Amino acid sequence: MASKAPTTGLQTERVRSDGTHESFLEYRNFYWLKIALAICGVCLVAYALIDVQPRHNGGSGYGYTLGTIGFGLIIWLTLLGLRKRSTSSKHWSLKGWTSAHVYLGLSLIIIGTLHTGFQLGWNVHTLAYALMMLVIISGIFGISAYSVLPERMSFNRDSATENDMVNNLRSIDEQLHEAAQPLEHRHAALVKESLDQNSFGGGLWRRLRNSYPNCQTRKVQLAIREELGQRPKKGDDPLEKVSLLLERKLATLARTRRHLQLKALLEFWLFVHVPMTFALIAALLAHVISVFFYW
Repeated sequence: MASKAPTTGLQTERVRSDGTHESFLEYRNFYWLKIALAICGVCLVAYALIDVQPRHNGGSGYGYTLGTIGFGLIIWLTLLGLRKRSTSSKHWSLKGWTSAHVYLGLSLIIIGTLHTGFQLGWNVHTLAYALMMLVIISGIFGISAYSVLPERMSFNRDSATENDMVNNLRSIDEQLHEAAQPLEHRHAALVKESLDQNSFGGGLWRRLRNSYPNCQTRKVQLAIREELGQRPKKGDDPLEKVSLLLERKLATLARTRRHLQLKALLEFWLFVHVPMTFALIAALLAHVISVFFYW
């Protein structure tokens, strides 16, 4: 990929007129952070001043008000996915919407908790609250990921794209195949093990861990280096050429696997955050319906 920052679902920064960068967290001098803090402050003051007997709960007037605000916020927050797919200038800027999504989403910790009146139990109401907190926690991980990982991906790639790295590996494999032709059968068989293995197999979990203990390329390279060290050097040793190519392949594999790990980390939280958000909405609907059914 080019040396510029990678394009992701969240546009993390733009250049200000003075040449500095403004992230979605800093949007308009932390405008949405201030709004979120003001909302939380009003909710906390109201909680302290309003006398609910025998104690605060979700069924009081104050509880219903916070519940309505929280429900509306959650529905609105889910619309970020639709905004990301829209290119119309009539909508808010994606950076502004993302900033609001983050800070208003965090404000739900206060709004939702005060709505419960700190009365939790084994019921659908607590399930909705627990799912809300899990969605928020996964969102915090997403903020951290999109604030840090794109830069690391750019540094790791060193101006190469993912396709460049894959094509480089293919080129090295082709050179290995040609270089292995003059080798003895046992050495050629070793090289074939490296060529035949899927160097990125193992699924998402392996990419997230960046752990490939059965990497045949590493094993073959070590075996060939060990044998080269036990015999006198020749001026034009085809096995030495194969060993150098294997070292190049290992270096390219390490960079590509690291890239895939960082990319998987960026994508993994969405596989948790999005389904959990839909589960939260389902629990919220059950929560609201049950409240009005027994009201």
